[in-house]
Amino acid sequence: MNPFAPAILSRPAGDPRVWLLDPAVTFLNHGSFGACPRSVLEFQSDLRARLERSPVQFLVRELEPLLDNARAALAQFVGADADDLVFVPNTTSGVNTVLRSLTFAPGDELLVTNHEYAACRNALNYVAERFGARVVVVNIPFPLLSADEIVASILAAVTPRTQLALLDHVSSPTGLVMPIEKLVGELAARGVDTLVDGAHAPGMVPLNVKKIGTAYYTGNCHKWLCAPKGAAFLCVQPSRQKLIRPLVISNGASSRRTDRSKFQIEFAWTGTGEPSAYLCVPEVLKFMESLRPGGWPEIMARNRALALAARKVLCASLKVSEPCPEEFIGSLAAVPLPDAPSGAQPVQPRNEYPLQDWLRVQHGLEVPVMPWPAPPKRLLRISAQLYNSLPQYERLAAALANNDLTKL
Repeated sequence: MNPFAPAILSRPAGDPRVWLLDPAVTFLNHGSFGACPRSVLEFQSDLRARLERSPVQFLVRELEPLLDNARAALAQFVGADADDLVFVPNTTSGVNTVLRSLTFAPGDELLVTNHEYAACRNALNYVAERFGARVVVVNIPFPLLSADEIVASILAAVTPRTQLALLDHVSSPTGLVMPIEKLVGELAARGVDTLVDGAHAPGMVPLNVKKIGTAYYTGNCHKWLCAPKGAAFLCVQPSRQKLIRPLVISNGASSRRTDRSKFQIEFAWTGTGEPSAYLCVPEVLKFMESLRPGGWPEIMARNRALALAARKVLCASLKVSEPCPEEFIGSLAAVPLPDAPSGAQPVQPRNEYPLQDWLRVQHGLEVPVMPWPAPPKRLLRISAQLYNSLPQYERLAAALANNDLTKL
């Protein structure tokens, strides 16, 4: 029997009470900010109390080995060397850290796709403007037929002036799992470094940063790993570490220590902060793994199976074709919606269409409706986590099918 047959997917794979999510709202948007298990939040609270009981003891004497242990656990999970991995608050910070550490010359080209997350695209634009470089945007089609379309489109945009490519591992608006290892290898063969925006990858897809081989990789822990908000990481190849400085220059810049790399020393302390989210990473990795007999591999496979099943239900209800082959799907899936009504604009600053609020208020369904690639075009993006089940997406499909979306 298929362990992810519809009968299995018809109920949550984890007790929803593990999370603090409002039971009155059907939460189909794990991809935006994640959701942290209550026991991990309790663990974080204990860490905070420990810090406040003896701030000097904790921050000066205990923090560094605690961070070392957390880095080691995370590095093992994402397939990286612990010495190459540092903590940052979020992937946007990781992308900014790399971009604002590098220098470019006027006329240099920085490659990005039209699927890139807006915040990271803004950082690329800022750096390009600062140095007089040029941002080259590669349009990746969606709907999409094959990985060859992605690879060919990106490589066709490479020129002798291309210095860096900023690429998603998993696209935020469309949920596409990109052929990132192939792309990184092909770009490296052309002398182009890649900065991978892996915001959604850890905990969604099997990850081996060393095997991908990228110069720079940054990913979130608060999304699919379910860590507390404020935990992410940046991996930098050893040959590039002298180039990369934290966004905040602090005591490490003048440190005379020789027991570890300057890269580690600078990132370990960027001023007084609240490190508990980082220190919760080993705890959340263990806790989440305990929720399914097959551990993390089963969690990823089950969430993917649910996302695929939900996409089929939605596409059938909306009478649209599935916009990409199943190989591109992890735990996110995007479905095209009819164009927004004439004159309708995304709600700012949330950048979502009013249909999203309507679904929440009228049906108790929290799911993003995003303008993409540009208004009036829009996408509905679903997420699948252990607390979700197929009937929830069937309710969403019914709500969409029973209303004229050209007016919503």
